[in-house]
Order: sequence, then C-alpha cells, then structure tokens
Amino acid sequence: MKALIALEDGTIIPARSFTGAGEALGEMVFNTSMTGYQEVLSDPSYTGQLVTMTYPLIGSYGVNPEDMESASAHPRAFLVRQYQARPSNFRSTGDLAGFLKKFGILGVEGFDTRMLTRRIRTVGAMKAIVSTKDSDADSLVARARAWEGLVGQDMVAGVTCKTPYVWTKQGAQEGTTFPDSGRWKVVVYDFGVKYNQLRMLLKHDCSILVVPAYTPAGEVLGLKPDGVFLSNGPGDPTGVRGVVEEIRRLIGKVPMFGICLGHQLIGLALGAKTYKLKFGHRGGNQPVKDLATGKVEITSQNHGFCIDPDTLPKDAEVTHINLNDGSLEGARHRTLPVFSVQYHPEFAAGPHDARYLFERFITMIAQAR
Repeated sequence: MKALIALEDGTIIPARSFTGAGEALGEMVFNTSMTGYQEVLSDPSYTGQLVTMTYPLIGSYGVNPEDMESASAHPRAFLVRQYQARPSNFRSTGDLAGFLKKFGILGVEGFDTRMLTRRIRTVGAMKAIVSTKDSDADSLVARARAWEGLVGQDMVAGVTCKTPYVWTKQGAQEGTTFPDSGRWKVVVYDFGVKYNQLRMLLKHDCSILVVPAYTPAGEVLGLKPDGVFLSNGPGDPTGVRGVVEEIRRLIGKVPMFGICLGHQLIGLALGAKTYKLKFGHRGGNQPVKDLATGKVEITSQNHGFCIDPDTLPKDAEVTHINLNDGSLEGARHRTLPVFSVQYHPEFAAGPHDARYLFERFITMIAQAR
C-alpha cells in the first residue's frame, strides 16, 4: 500500500505500508541500534514519535513476550528500509507486522532511511506525518507544521501507572505497600518506566513499590523507603506538571537515583535548566566518559532533551559526558545522596557497560542506613 512521509521542512518521501491503511502524526526521530526493535517499540519514552531505524533490515527475528519493556507499544509509526516478513528465531512467537497492528502502529518501508536520517541530522528532529490516506503533499506538510509538537507538553500523563503496584519475580502485582521480599525498600516513580529497570533493582535485593508520577513527596516519605528511583519517560521535562516540586521535597531526605527523564527532573529540581537537542541520542552505541575514572562506556540512549551543565548549581557536578557532542550524561550532588544519568544502564536493548550504576545506588542506600 502506497504511503507518503511528509516533514515540516517540506520534504516528501514516497514509501509503502506493511501494516495496511493508516496515518500517524508526530516527531520524526531515528534510532541507530542494529537489534532491539521490540524493546524500542515497547519503550514509553517514544510516545508521540515516529521512529526510523537506520539499520536497513528489520523484523528478521520476530517478536516475543519476554522482550517487552512495558505492557504496550508507544511510537505512532515505525519506519524501516526493508521489512523482513519471515522471522527466523527459536524465541519468536510472532512477526513484527502483526505486533504493530496489535498496538495500532503504522509500519512503513521501501524508502531511503539514510537520506531521512541525514535530513534529520542536518535540520533537526522535525514534526512529520506518515499517511496512506492523504496523497496531497501540500496538505500533509501543512498538517505536520500545524501539530503542537512535544515541547512544553506533559507526555508522562499518558504512560504513568494510574495506581501503585509492586514488582516481584512474577512481574507487576497489585499492592500499595512494599512486598515482604527484598532487603532494600525502594519507591519507583513511574514516568514511563522500562521493565528491565525494575528487574535490575530486583536483582539487587530490592523490595519495589511503583507509584504514579504525580505522587506527593509526603506520601512517599510516609512509606519510609530506603531509596527513591526516578524512571525514564517521554517528552519535555519542563512539561511534566507538578513533579519537580515533589522531587525537590525528597532531595536530601532519602537516597535518590534517576535515569533519563528522571535525571532531567532531578536537574530541574536542583535549579538547572534543560534544552532540546538538535536530533537527540537514540540507539545502543553512544560513547560516554566517566569523568571520575576516565573510563569510556558504550551506552543505550533515548532522549531528545538534556541538562545544560552551565546552569547546574555549585553544589552539583557533572560526572559523565557524551563523547560525540560533549553533552551532559551524568550528574551528582556534592554532599547529598543524589545522582543521575541521562542514558540507560538497564541495557534493554544495548550494552551492559553501565549496569554498575545500580550497584552504586545500593551502596548509597546502605551507607545512608
């Protein structure tokens, strides 16, 4: 089925749908991972986006329930050079096209993804629309330009849990108090949490209670946790309503670790400012330098916003930087038990280089107790 991709700068790209008729409006971004497309699709941080994979052949190993990073899939469209319709993998339980149809995501193939990626790198992440229904190029460009975009929007509201739940070896379970298992009681703020973050905390002997993004600090402190974990999530951190104030009330009262959006929200709570990156960092091969050790780790990333290091207060410091563009990838408070990273140490999908950060969090909790 013929499809058209239209960018707000007027670029028009003919393509074809491999999931049938549909239309999707969002922010066009690209991901450089060679594998892990199911983890990409089930990452809530991609809410509101149209994701282009730079690796040309996608779908070859199918999909399966074990590789889900949330209960749903989140991009509005998934764009690839060539869709592989016949998966071959002993773990596969279905094909990618069926997976996309299940979650109402438009799948598009048959165009030069390198050209689109170069365009995004040159101009920046753009508003865009993909459609099999509207063949009028001028109409599509106008509709893309008219979309409100992600800046200033609260995208967390659509992905956070509605009520608290506990996480155990069996996965998510109903509950409003910490489960009996686990040495360290950790409250996880759900801004769009990925399951492997919860699995990693569980492996470090944590008793996990996941709470909605807008949970007041007083309620969290009333639970007497040993630590607070702030998850990843979609969109602009300045658009998340009321959360920064609650994080500010928690800082210094309980050890805190933040990842991705959680990292940005900690930065805002400390008094720093954030800005939108030109085209973001998305993929499983981003080099990051630990300034304390000098070591370089290859990391999994998915973000379009970043903390401005020049706005960090004097009592906070940069701990990690991105070696591609020098942007801030990690920070900590100099005296309080608070640290955070912009990238994804839970490696789902991606390299395992940064998993030591979970051990650092547990060490901080043990020292505070």
